[in-house]
Amino acid sequence: MWSSSFLASPPKLSLFSSSLSHHKKIHKQQILCFTQNPSSTIGITLLSKRHLNLSILTLLFNGFLLDKATSTADLQRYTDSNNGFTLLIPSSYTKVEKAGANALFEEQNNGSNNIGVVVSPVRIKSLEDFGDPQFVADKLINAEKRKESTKEAEVVSVGERSGQGQQQQVYEFEYKIDSTRGGIKRVFSAAFVSSKKLYLLNVVHSDKPENPLDSSTRMLLEQVLHSFDALPLS
Repeated sequence: MWSSSFLASPPKLSLFSSSLSHHKKIHKQQILCFTQNPSSTIGITLLSKRHLNLSILTLLFNGFLLDKATSTADLQRYTDSNNGFTLLIPSSYTKVEKAGANALFEEQNNGSNNIGVVVSPVRIKSLEDFGDPQFVADKLINAEKRKESTKEAEVVSVGERSGQGQQQQVYEFEYKIDSTRGGIKRVFSAAFVSSKKLYLLNVVHSDKPENPLDSSTRMLLEQVLHSFDALPLS
């Protein structure tokens, strides 16, 4: 933190060169200085462009690893052996009971942020039998739009990945909803079919303009989304 005298007297910028000789070679070193007064000098050695870029990359990479390690530590594995699915849950969420949900977790002191799983019997053997990811996303968003509480709904992204043992495809969706119940929300969904059962995950989090979803929370919720999978068949 800058001292009060430093803030009161803005520093002057000066650039000077100093020569350093060593045997037959002379190396020139430029030093950039902020001078407040003769007795107070802050020096910053100018680095080469290559060294500067490496330093920036190192800081960014270390920050990424720290964020990833922190977010992973905030998750815990939940497994439902009876219904045959597993996923990661943030440690700040607690399990609650609700009719119609096979598993429901709510953020402490903020139940509108929640993670729910529903398992239903179906006749198809895979989601591909029903349609591709975009087709399912359109069905999903149209169902949201038909709700009386929904003012607006839009798909943000659509994707798919291989499930456990690559035995089934998992469809993933991200969409935004503006609702009369809780305002604007961000929803991450995943769906797959296994053993003629449809597994549907919904991760709902507030995303209001005055309090938007931050990057660290988003990373955490995306890990929940990607962790949703069927248990290996015994």
